[in-house]
Amino acid sequence: MSDLDPLVHEAREAFSAAHTPADLENAKARFLGKSGRVTDLLKGLASLAADEKKQRGAAINQIKQQVEEALNARRQALADAELQQQLKAESLDVSLPGRRRGEGGLHPVSLSIERIEAIFGSMGFDVADGPEIETDWYNFTALNTPADHPARSMHDTFYVEGGLVLRTHTSPMQVRYAVEHVQRYKAQIERGERMPEIRVIAPGRTYRVDSDATHSPMFHQCEGLWIGEKVSFTDLKAVFTSFFRSFFETDELQLRFRPSFFPFTEPSAEVDIAFGSGPLEGRWLEVAGSGQVHPNVIRNFGLDPEQYIGFAFGMGPDRLTMLRYGVSDLRQFFDGDLRFLAQFR
Repeated sequence: MSDLDPLVHEAREAFSAAHTPADLENAKARFLGKSGRVTDLLKGLASLAADEKKQRGAAINQIKQQVEEALNARRQALADAELQQQLKAESLDVSLPGRRRGEGGLHPVSLSIERIEAIFGSMGFDVADGPEIETDWYNFTALNTPADHPARSMHDTFYVEGGLVLRTHTSPMQVRYAVEHVQRYKAQIERGERMPEIRVIAPGRTYRVDSDATHSPMFHQCEGLWIGEKVSFTDLKAVFTSFFRSFFETDELQLRFRPSFFPFTEPSAEVDIAFGSGPLEGRWLEVAGSGQVHPNVIRNFGLDPEQYIGFAFGMGPDRLTMLRYGVSDLRQFFDGDLRFLAQFR
């Protein structure tokens, strides 16, 4: 046994007693630092004779190697312990169900618009789409609402530069669609031949200065138009009856027409419905406006009002959605609350 063996034993005990990397570095300094015990032994070789120095130096280097091995072993042990502690803290319970990515879905109003388009499509109506920023002509004047018409106050809205306006209804698309239709069959009309009927609905976003539980500054409308040579209020009632009974999936629904005023139709009527059962049983609810298209509007289409006649109507998909799903506050549709919207997936 070498006289240096106790030094190795002492170093191993000191390293084992170190529980943190900082403690281990302090223990290292006691043995391998500039003033450490092993370093002092190496410094003492200078006073020895050459033969003794060689023999003693080999023994000290062997001891130094053992101390360094003990140091590195303890360093690795501390690192492994720290890693295990970290893994334990960040461990995953693989028996738990995975986190699935949520499935999206259409907005309830979009669902209603798709339903409206499908029902009217089955009755031969096209679907038209157009700009939400409109000219005064299409939004007001062409619909028999000139600049000095008092009915414009009913459509107080948002104006933008250049005399343009955020459309207050989707009726401008009726004008655009009808004018394009007439132009397509212009030669046929001039020859006195019959023009194919105009049947179109125009769903989309509209804008008015209005906001409460049943109104929003941005809302949806669906306007409709049917123009032909023998289109009457009887056809209007048949279309509405078929539509609302299909939309709400009940044959017990009743319709009522009340006289009203719209500048672009004459005569005009509000349309009410009443359910035969459910929480709204027996209550009349206003759901649409309608009327025979005004002769001035027919002329703006490029047609002769003495030959062509028809009806127009407008309804709010937002309100129909509220009635279908039993929602009491329109603003919930646009608050972006996923808890609310997830119910309609």
